[in-house]
Amino acid sequence: MSTDGPAPKGDKTEPSGVDLARVALRAAKEAARARGDAAQQKKQARRGGGLRSGARADGRDPMALGSAINRLITERGWETPAAVGGVMGRWPQIVGEDLAKHCVPQRYDEDERVLVVQCDSTAWATQLRHLAPALVARLNEDLGHGTVRMIKVLNPGGPTRRYGPLRAPGSMGPGDTYG
Repeated sequence: MSTDGPAPKGDKTEPSGVDLARVALRAAKEAARARGDAAQQKKQARRGGGLRSGARADGRDPMALGSAINRLITERGWETPAAVGGVMGRWPQIVGEDLAKHCVPQRYDEDERVLVVQCDSTAWATQLRHLAPALVARLNEDLGHGTVRMIKVLNPGGPTRRYGPLRAPGSMGPGDTYG
């Protein structure tokens, strides 16, 4: 033992010489590790976390499926059609079970901002026409103002028209009751 430091007191001795160097080195390593962990976390946050494909982050880096889909939707400008597609999937929750059984959304025209809905009877088509302003307001509340301007209600498609000897001249066939 060296005589550099103060005299030992019982079991506790203060580090001296080489021991002081070891303690200082250990503290420096822990501080560097802490700084490195913080720097690594910042670096991962900048590049979106996860694995990288090479030395620098680029578009080929692996990412979670949800992130990849969101990125694709944003890049292609599909936010509105994707949101309306979500509404079509939640149609029963939006309009109610009874109405959803008889009226089904068919398509969304993004240019005209019109949601086209097909009904299975004229009675339900009439009912939907009466509810259309309230449904447009509810859809715009869910999707963002102005996403849906109008709901176009289609009458039910009748059976195919059959031409033959029993057809009355001038009649529209089964379409007479739907028009």
